[in-house]
Amino acid sequence: MLETILNVLKDSWGWTGLDPEKIIKENEFGNLLILDRKGQYWRLCPEDLYCEIIAINSDKLTVLLDDQDFIEDWEMKSLVDLAFERYGQLPDGRKYCLKIPGTLGGEYKLSNISTISFIELIQYSGDVALQIKDLPDGSKVQLKFID
Repeated sequence: MLETILNVLKDSWGWTGLDPEKIIKENEFGNLLILDRKGQYWRLCPEDLYCEIIAINSDKLTVLLDDQDFIEDWEMKSLVDLAFERYGQLPDGRKYCLKIPGTLGGEYKLSNISTISFIELIQYSGDVALQIKDLPDGSKVQLKFID
C-alpha cells in the first residue's frame, strides 16, 4: 500500500515539484510529512489544498517537530475529537476530511466533516489544488462532481 500511496502522491501532487521517497508521518485527516528524493521535507495538507516544503533538511525538521504551534496544528486534536465522536475509529485506508476544503470556505465544524478513502483524499485534494492554484484570493469557485 505504501508504494501505491507514493505513486498517487507523485501523480496527484507532482505538479508542485514533489518527488516523494518516503512518508515520515501522517495524521487522521490525511496530512502527511513526506521526505522527497532531494532530502527535503514536505507537508501535504488536504483540508487546505496545499503541499509545500516545510524543512530543507532533517535538522530543520527536528526543530519544527519540537515547535508547539506546529504540533497543535499537526495533531488537530479538537477536530479529530469531533470527527471521532461522529464516525468512530477509522478503518484501515480511510481518513477524516472536510467535505468542502478550508481554502474554499469550508468550515472546521462537524457539519463539514466526513470520511474518505485515503487515496481518494490525496487525489481529490491534488486535483482541486491544481485547478485553483492560479486564482487570486477571494475568487468564486464552483465545484461540480461528475461520475
